[in-house]
Amino acid sequence: MEDDVFKALADPTRRRVLDELVERDGQTLFEICARLAMKHGLGLSRQAISQHLAVLETAGLIRTRRQGRYKYHDLDTAPIERVMNRWLRPDAPESTP
Repeated sequence: MEDDVFKALADPTRRRVLDELVERDGQTLFEICARLAMKHGLGLSRQAISQHLAVLETAGLIRTRRQGRYKYHDLDTAPIERVMNRWLRPDAPESTP
C-alpha cells in the first residue's frame, strides 16, 4: 500500500488534483478538470484526469461517492499520515485504516 501512495504522489498532476481537493473537497470530475485548466493551465482530457483519479483512489488518497448522476471525489489523508508517522513517530503504534 505504501508503494501505491508514493507512486500516486510522484506525479505532479496528481499532486495538483490533491491540492484542489484540499482547497475544496467533494468535487466532480468536471469540476476538477475545470479547476486544473483555469488555475494551472493543464489542458488534459477528462479521460486523462479520470485515470489520475483512479491511481489516487487505488492508493487510498481519495474516496469517491455517488450522489444521483454525479460522482464526487473526497480527499483522504490517512495513507499519507501513516507513511509520515513511520519516520516522524517511529515508536507510535501503527493505526489500522
